Amino acid sequence: MTMKLVHIWLLLLVVFLCGKKHLGDRLEKKSFEKAPCPGCSHLTLKVEFSSTVVEYEYIVAFNGYFTAKARNSFISSALKSSAIDNWRIIPRNNPSSDYPSDFEVIQIKEKQKAGLLTLEDHPNIKRVTPQRKVFRSLKYTESDPAAVPCNETRWSQKWQSSRPLRRASLSLGSGFWHATGRHSSRRLLRAIPRQVAQTLQADVLWQMGYTGANVRVAVFDTGLSEKHPHFKNVKERTNWTNERTLDDGLGHGTFVAGVIASMRECQGFAPDAELHIFRVFTNNQVSYTSWFLDAFNYAILKKIDVLNLSIGGPDFMDHPFVDKVWELTANNVIMVSAIGNDGPLYGTLNNPADQMDVIGVGGIDFEDNIARFSSRGMTTWELPGGYGRMKPDIVTYGAGVRGSGVKGGCRALSGTSVASPVVAGAVTLLVSTVQRRELVNPASMKQALIAAARRLPGVNMFEQGHGKLDLLRAYQVLSSYKPQASLSPSYIDLTECPYMWPYCSQPIYYGGMPTIVNVTILNGMGVTGRIVDKPEWQPYLPQNGDSIEVAFSYSSVLWPWSGYLAISISVTKQAASWEGVAQGHVTVTVASPAEVDSNSGAEQTSTVKLPIKVKIIPAPPRSKRVLWDQYHNLRYPPGYFPRDNLRMKNDPLDWNGDHIHTNFRDMYQHLRSMGYFVEVLGSPFTCFDANQYGEGHGGAGPVVPLSWGRRSRAQTRVRAASHRSCRGQRSAVLLKRRGPVGAAAVLTPALSPAGTLLMVDSEEEYFPEEAAKLRRDVDSGLSLIVFSDWYNTSVMRKVKFYDENTRQWWMPDTGGANIPALNELLSVWNMGFSDGLYEGDFTLANHDMYYASGCSIAKFPEDGIVITQTFKDQGLEVLKQETAVVENVPILGLYQIPAEGGGRIVLYGDSNCLDDSHRQKDLVAKQPVAEPADCFWLLDALLQFTSYGVMPPSLSHSGARQRPPSGAHSVAPERMEGNHLHRYSKVLEARLGGPEPRALPACPHLSWAKPQPLNETAPRTHFPESFLGVRHPYPEQLPECQTCKEPLGEANLLSSLRDVVKFSNDNVVRCHPVCSTRGGHCQVIKFQNRKAPNLWKHQKLLSIDLDKVVVPSFRPNRPQVRPLSPGESGAWDIPGGIMPGRYNQEVGQTIPVFAFLGAMVVLAFFVVQINKAKSRPKRRKPRVKRPQLVQQVHPPKAPSV
Repeated sequence: MTMKLVHIWLLLLVVFLCGKKHLGDRLEKKSFEKAPCPGCSHLTLKVEFSSTVVEYEYIVAFNGYFTAKARNSFISSALKSSAIDNWRIIPRNNPSSDYPSDFEVIQIKEKQKAGLLTLEDHPNIKRVTPQRKVFRSLKYTESDPAAVPCNETRWSQKWQSSRPLRRASLSLGSGFWHATGRHSSRRLLRAIPRQVAQTLQADVLWQMGYTGANVRVAVFDTGLSEKHPHFKNVKERTNWTNERTLDDGLGHGTFVAGVIASMRECQGFAPDAELHIFRVFTNNQVSYTSWFLDAFNYAILKKIDVLNLSIGGPDFMDHPFVDKVWELTANNVIMVSAIGNDGPLYGTLNNPADQMDVIGVGGIDFEDNIARFSSRGMTTWELPGGYGRMKPDIVTYGAGVRGSGVKGGCRALSGTSVASPVVAGAVTLLVSTVQRRELVNPASMKQALIAAARRLPGVNMFEQGHGKLDLLRAYQVLSSYKPQASLSPSYIDLTECPYMWPYCSQPIYYGGMPTIVNVTILNGMGVTGRIVDKPEWQPYLPQNGDSIEVAFSYSSVLWPWSGYLAISISVTKQAASWEGVAQGHVTVTVASPAEVDSNSGAEQTSTVKLPIKVKIIPAPPRSKRVLWDQYHNLRYPPGYFPRDNLRMKNDPLDWNGDHIHTNFRDMYQHLRSMGYFVEVLGSPFTCFDANQYGEGHGGAGPVVPLSWGRRSRAQTRVRAASHRSCRGQRSAVLLKRRGPVGAAAVLTPALSPAGTLLMVDSEEEYFPEEAAKLRRDVDSGLSLIVFSDWYNTSVMRKVKFYDENTRQWWMPDTGGANIPALNELLSVWNMGFSDGLYEGDFTLANHDMYYASGCSIAKFPEDGIVITQTFKDQGLEVLKQETAVVENVPILGLYQIPAEGGGRIVLYGDSNCLDDSHRQKDLVAKQPVAEPADCFWLLDALLQFTSYGVMPPSLSHSGARQRPPSGAHSVAPERMEGNHLHRYSKVLEARLGGPEPRALPACPHLSWAKPQPLNETAPRTHFPESFLGVRHPYPEQLPECQTCKEPLGEANLLSSLRDVVKFSNDNVVRCHPVCSTRGGHCQVIKFQNRKAPNLWKHQKLLSIDLDKVVVPSFRPNRPQVRPLSPGESGAWDIPGGIMPGRYNQEVGQTIPVFAFLGAMVVLAFFVVQINKAKSRPKRRKPRVKRPQLVQQVHPPKAPSV
């Protein structure tokens, strides 16, 4: 019986141990992700931002700070001369109301523009802008329980949007069409929750005695409770909302503050920093621009050092907000902001993280992969005339990061709003390490972060910026920093892929549009500065630097702390047929006023060089050249331009820039893979030379004074013929239909190959001169492809949205595309689109296609080719919630200009199949929505037609081919009455009789810099990831101490700096801690050189001698923590815990359990052995009598010899 009980007990023990081991493995691999359980709710965090204008309320900005009485007198005196009587100043009851301010919020009940203009005419009033209301939604939605394990650290609340999307289908009501703002809902990646401060080795600086003391850090969020157990140095809590509470009702502000300065459990970076909590969002997640402006002013008064802003939106034209951000950084406030959660789409950066003086932060997971949700660059507010800048500035952990809960404990969250406080906490800790605090400013801190960043392999600059945050390297840079200027990026290498994408994706050639690189100048010498004289272009003659020419555009004043340097690169005429690599560098000298306490009084200057390396090829055949029309694309902001696909509920606004390197990135990549060269036109049609793309003279009118090449027709035909013969193509023929469908087709020899002007999703109007120029160009051989979108005034009125809080309607300024303007442009060829709105799946040339909120072709030339399909009438579904099927909807038309040497025209009614932002499933809808497949194959076929005149047989002989519509039974779409497109248009302007075209602007003129050739070889290319570059070097083999022979493992080698004596580019002198205590000697660790012949060496910050960078002597200090409360665990009070630098909470908690269980196993083993010994039968052996030599008192148990 005893044995049975023992065996049963052992069996239960083994089962328990196996289960515990399995759980331990899960804890090690998945951390706080528990096994699925039936009673657990599975929630996924979604973040939504939107903003709207508050009706009748305006922000009046002044030219300085004035008292409330003075501000009132200015407004009163300005409005006296106007007829506005019904106005008042809205009171603002917050901590800054007792101080002078630079703005006022007024309410004007009458809509009189003259009154607003009168206000702006006052000498002390700088600007009058509408008051904006900001919505942020933090909510959880149910996800698949089988895929999401239970997590005890989850949030239990489910937050609803202030303007919820109630519809999942168009036929269920009209709520969907009243969707407001940009609802960017993304399922965030799940990652291993870790102690992020120790993962980034903050414990090394803690043990040096740096814990963020005497640094004031502000958290602009949802507040913080008064007696939260994780914080010991909350200096001030202020409320800027209309709610009478300072506490955090959502938990987001508590989490952000915990990542920065929590002192226990989920420990923050700077536990001794002074926390200033600014509650700027209500529990309903609503805020106003004026609340932020007051809070920002108060932060300036409190001399805040670091400010974290884990919010953002696409509205970079909210001028009062942006102006105040500049003023904050000008007052030496280091602002850190999240770039947004709208990835993986490009061109989705949020404001203010896209500003030059703000540190924009992206997110990665703990495996150093760019998080899918993290927004991507480039910045888009420079479009269409220029080119976006490199953002984010830096990336860090933002997936599965642990932070403080609302009432204590920890939770794991993901998002760039998590990555932002990680950098803000690291910056706070770094500021506390600088002895000369006057050297720390927004520019110097950004310089240190980007110089020390570790570049991630295989990731481009618009995804990772300068790379992953490296806290210890940034500390080294700051320890010997001297004020200077630097550039971001620090070099231009058009041959380095993938980091320099998209610049590296296409070589440059003579006659092409100039390549524009927008470089940011960071000025660490002062808040204001200037460029001395002009930037200088110095080509290296041995490296063919004279084969390129460079033009500059730059900030006249660098303020605050930064400016821009736009570099246009083109190929000289002498290199028109040359192929090779050209190199040179640009030299920029920046000057800033001397410091106030400086004795010299002279300006501070800093000279920096920007290496340039480009790949040049001979001009490609014009049949392979595609010109992308960027000038006529509009997006939000400033106006309400609705989404192109009305089924997509998570993107109600068209705001990604419509650029080939943003939301049309995949299309661009496909065209490049097919051998096409894509150029961007950022000016009117009158500013490009059609001779580069078409056969004829290109028409009269001004052209941009670039290096456009000209060839004779004979030369062009010879080149085109040789190009086709090399590719094994037969002589091209053009199928032209004459007469009714089914009649014999007439074969006409194709004309010379031609380039193509590609117009996709155009919302802008057109100058009359553009229409005339385009007609001449097409008649002379230029081809044209137009991808349109929906336009229906009734639907536009339906998709307006009503804000219940402000009682204001937002009306679209145009549809998905500006059909009336396109029809006027195409009318000369008897072509036009209708106002029909269609949707549906179909098959074309054995390809599955999806037509997403497209229009139809209303009229087309009789001898053209038209393809029709059967679709649902989506317009009827939107307007009346009824379903109808329409047959023979014309969607695709192909036409050859009959004139000799004429080009070809293609019309297609939907652009969503090319747009990355719409070629994805709608994750918001509860009902499955069709996924728009790409139509790149169709674009290839159309380019074959426009370039070579080759009609794809799948289209010319398609069963869906029908007679072209004549347009006799259709009414041309008209512009919506009362639209405000003229406010945002580059073409229209307001007149008394209505909007009319402006005067045609002059074409951009590039003034090429005079080269200063250098008859010397370019500096030898170095690996750009040396000390101030990108990656941690790894030793060729792990060394051993010279005396005590204690092995130096890789974990110890890279875990801390406490045993580092000094760094250099090639080696590190280290002493093993154990060896040091035993009298061991330091050892020089050699690092292997990694080959990267195509990469340029990063520009090191000036005046930093790495051989003199010595880490301060080790001081065994650690952050001070408060006494433990009853029942609390102190496992996280020790920096580094059991295993420094790694997440080890579960290990620390499970070691006692395993020790107890191990003891039980040993005890059970001995119990079993004793029971076996007692129950074993004894065997009797024959006794052998032997003579006993010694008389024994007691007989022995065994015979003796």
